[in-house]
Amino acid sequence: MATRAVLLAFVFKVLTVPGGMDITSDVSVIYHGWFEQLSAGSFPSQDVTWQYPPAAALVILSPGLLADLLDYASAFFVLACAADAAVLVLLLYAARHRSPRDARAGQAGPRYRAGVWAWVAGVPLLGPTAYARYDLMVTALAVAALLAAARHPRVCGVLAGLGAMVKVWPVLLLLGTRRGRPTRTVWLAALATVLVLAAGFAATMPGSWDFLTGQRGRGTEVESVGSLALHAARYFAGWDGQVLLRYGSMEFVGSGVWLVTDAAMVVTGACFGWLLLWRLRARAWAPDTMAQASLAAVLVFVVTSRVLSPQYLIWLVGLAAVCLTLRTGRQALPAWLVLAATGLTQLEFPVWFTDVVTGDGVGVLVLAVRNALLVAAAVLACVRLWRTTVTGAAKGRDGGQDGQHGQDGQDGKDGEDGDGDGGAGGADRDGADSAQGGVPGMRGPGGTRPLSPEPDPGAAEPSRTPATGR
Repeated sequence: MATRAVLLAFVFKVLTVPGGMDITSDVSVIYHGWFEQLSAGSFPSQDVTWQYPPAAALVILSPGLLADLLDYASAFFVLACAADAAVLVLLLYAARHRSPRDARAGQAGPRYRAGVWAWVAGVPLLGPTAYARYDLMVTALAVAALLAAARHPRVCGVLAGLGAMVKVWPVLLLLGTRRGRPTRTVWLAALATVLVLAAGFAATMPGSWDFLTGQRGRGTEVESVGSLALHAARYFAGWDGQVLLRYGSMEFVGSGVWLVTDAAMVVTGACFGWLLLWRLRARAWAPDTMAQASLAAVLVFVVTSRVLSPQYLIWLVGLAAVCLTLRTGRQALPAWLVLAATGLTQLEFPVWFTDVVTGDGVGVLVLAVRNALLVAAAVLACVRLWRTTVTGAAKGRDGGQDGQHGQDGQDGKDGEDGDGDGGAGGADRDGADSAQGGVPGMRGPGGTRPLSPEPDPGAAEPSRTPATGR
């Protein structure tokens, strides 16, 4: 409450934003202008700053619900704070509901509240920019989708589809769904949501899909990872390029910029190919694999994009908080690197943004360190994802200890729609049930219930299948 009160004081201009920049103009001018046109029944297709899927209109129109109480900008800030609180509640709920394995092991809950604290700290680390853009609302949808995935895959699919129709990137959440019935359930729910929304907007509001061609002319933004090459060229080699306001952001213009822009697009395509390869090669899924894959995928696309706006960090903070909440240490280091990068982001925007634009030393230095942290987080997240789902699974199979944990043939037997702990293919129990010859979910004094009564000592050894050892 203390940190959010400070953020509200900044966006309501009780306090002055560091650097003296008015970061609320996007809401009071641009969003409000969109609100007027959307209220009239059409999309602002002629506005080059409108580059969003049609369901973004729902977020832009939502402050109208409070029109009798607050002006547009004030209502937007209140709704952003409400979305922030919703994420906190979701993370608290997930942290306080331990899995059956945790309960049996007597593991305490407090260490699993790391994700909650990551969210509490991460949003103010970004500063008032978090409340002055609509990315908090999209992040709330993504967090809810990931936390619903294990027990409510249809809900996860609906939320991911809605998020993708608001700001595209939540579609990356679908990469990490467990093979078999869970994937079919989540993907079909997401597809149905996208089709229903697309048909509804196409029938009622013209120009709903014009955003697909709205970014063809975008170049390299001054805050992106690729922009560091142009910053260096300007600082060390006297490159004569300049920075102009284009498509709602500050972009480099000049000779050679297209090389950096095209290279970024090629690298993005190559990374997408790697993610598809991971999807094909992955064998071991755990309840947190979807969150791991989501953090890795979004990090990859953020660091390879030709545009890296400050508000993108709120996506990463939300995904990092989910990874820390889902009781896994696999992505802990990348998650904390994301938080460190978020704090530096507030320094480069808005505090030293003028220095970034002009290419002065302090601003560019902070930007370079921030981008280096994001690249390191992306590489670590991808390496750890591969090791836990591909390399580790292969070693388990070679050692004959795979059990049900990594077998694709068991995917269709995970229980109805993959719900519950058993719906994760037994990964939450680390294969303990199958190793002891028990029926998952049916436990006796020793932790499992035998498949049959103890055999007579003189009886022949019962046959066992090579796949499970039963």
